Amino acid sequence: MSKNVFVLGLDEDNHEILRALPGAEGYRFHPLLALEELTQGELDMPVLLAEAERQLDSFDGPVDAIIGYWDFPVSSLVPLLCEPRGLPHAPLEAIVRCEHKYWSRLEQRAVVPEVVPRFAEVDLEDPRLPEGLSYPLWLKPVKAFSSVLAFRVTDDDQYRNAVQEVRQGAGRVGEPFQWVMDQVQLPREVAEAGGTAGLAEEEGRGRQLTVEGYVRGSEPHVYGIIDSDCYPGTSSFLCYEYPSRQPESVRERLVDLSERVISRMGLDDTAFNIEYFYDSSEDKIILLEVNPRHAQSHAMLFENVNGLANHETALSIALGEEPSLGSGGKYAFAVRWFLRRFRDGFVHSVPSEEEIARVQRQHPGTRIEIVAQPDKWLSELPGQDSYSFELADIFVGARNPEEAERKYRECVDALHFDIGDAEQH
Repeated sequence: MSKNVFVLGLDEDNHEILRALPGAEGYRFHPLLALEELTQGELDMPVLLAEAERQLDSFDGPVDAIIGYWDFPVSSLVPLLCEPRGLPHAPLEAIVRCEHKYWSRLEQRAVVPEVVPRFAEVDLEDPRLPEGLSYPLWLKPVKAFSSVLAFRVTDDDQYRNAVQEVRQGAGRVGEPFQWVMDQVQLPREVAEAGGTAGLAEEEGRGRQLTVEGYVRGSEPHVYGIIDSDCYPGTSSFLCYEYPSRQPESVRERLVDLSERVISRMGLDDTAFNIEYFYDSSEDKIILLEVNPRHAQSHAMLFENVNGLANHETALSIALGEEPSLGSGGKYAFAVRWFLRRFRDGFVHSVPSEEEIARVQRQHPGTRIEIVAQPDKWLSELPGQDSYSFELADIFVGARNPEEAERKYRECVDALHFDIGDAEQH
């Protein structure tokens, strides 16, 4: 008998990945709330929770698992929906402890202070730099989507402008997040900061690395490390690479740090990923943030190299089973490239499906996903960072890094976008 798995914000890309997992014929994947409801417009947590409960209660059959691959509000809805049904899930308090950036920093500093940058909560009504911090630093809300409203600042004028931007935008996610915070026991300083405060933290330098793992039976397990590169002189991702090319000694330190942090956070029955910076010139590691979910953006990297997308980990845990992690894929090396534009523009046309299919046939091991949408401004795209606009994602499986870059360059040369600048439209 098939098991019924409900997926919050299930989109076609993730549905395709789930259907390709080994043994997927034994599962029925059901969408739970539309992705647009969970990522766009006003977020009303009681309304979202009630609607998700209604959909589950009206289902004619058993609910065997509830999973989600997105940040708030999905990450909070999973435990809220699983708890009354007796399904495996991470503790809600641990989720909030990770996702409230200020609370997370306090917990990190308590257990791995050597890799935590100096930071301070920011009163967004006060444009003065918190005492003890120096530029360059990052200012961001204590809760937001991805890198939205995250600003790199290097002087007082930039800091004041960033405070104003964050103050104006922090409530969209911070206010519904406050509703979740009210459901758990909070330390005094976190309760006083609330869900709409700001966080300032000194900049970490180096290559960004992501540690992926899972917790089951309160025991953390690391199953992969991904290297990330940014476009030169920016904080916008150029690519993710797997497996990591860092020295073994660095990878061992990352595993040890991650296990200590995850144990401190109190996570259980969940996948996780932790982002770091590594400065090889100083042999220095800085912890960036802890995410209580697997990184869906790495799915094809693991599928190409391990033979199994990391979605399998989240699915197995949600069903109360041990993840299998894969036994080897088609390629030794995999990259996800981000094709970006660093100024706004009006999209007249994007590569057609036929054009994409032709390029993929010409370059085996590649997959192209177009993000830009015709007849729209790039600035209208949801989920963009504060500095660039994503045109396409290009996934490449290869024998080595050199072959991966060659395939990527050839794909970019073959794809045609027609984008006009603001003054040309």
